[in-house]
Amino acid sequence: MTTQNAKILVIEDEVPVRKFICSMLRGSDYDVLEAGTAREGISLLGSHKPELLLLDLGLPDMDGMAVIREVREWSKTPIIVLSARGQEKDKVTALDAGADDYLTKPFGVEELRARIRLAIRHSTKIADGEHAGETALVLDYLKIDFALRKVERAGVELHLTNIEYKLLTLLTQNVGRVLTHSFIIREVWGKYLIEDKHPIRVYMAALRRKIEPDPSQPRYILTEQGVGYRLVEQVTPK
Repeated sequence: MTTQNAKILVIEDEVPVRKFICSMLRGSDYDVLEAGTAREGISLLGSHKPELLLLDLGLPDMDGMAVIREVREWSKTPIIVLSARGQEKDKVTALDAGADDYLTKPFGVEELRARIRLAIRHSTKIADGEHAGETALVLDYLKIDFALRKVERAGVELHLTNIEYKLLTLLTQNVGRVLTHSFIIREVWGKYLIEDKHPIRVYMAALRRKIEPDPSQPRYILTEQGVGYRLVEQVTPK
């Protein structure tokens, strides 16, 4: 399946906004389902099993955060939140609840299209087991050899600490996705071993100094301000 003929469910209660999004998606050759309430949307998700869910948080019958938590109890369908709530705490809460991405309204159409393609592509790779069989990842001048536990930049081997390597591999397992500070803490240090975000910043800065050509202008690991970090899927040429 290509991303262009994937089935997408849109849960949005504002009719003009929903119609605009659905029209844009159909114009991009997606198969579109739409719902104006959480319960209708959850029912469509269960019966039609779309490849992606676009979710507004301000629904009339149920808060979008609760929708994410309920859906994550039985479905791994990628969820992109489209919301007017632009506070960092809302983004962190949604991502920690199980959303894959978060766009604040108003958003650009091309940015939404790009996020959709990425979410579907990432989900398809996981479903096909592609990530499990990967022995190496190449990103521009950066190469990570998982089998040899070796990282190279422009052919030069880098010497990473255990924590730095854990951080890098965690990011590579979630290419393109925003990983929140709390998610990184749980995965790298364990839930109860660390309580603040400062060590993450310290280790990320150290990792960037080693893998980035110019750490002051990162190309590989991008910061989502106040939320977390994202490993890019493709490096923009400079």
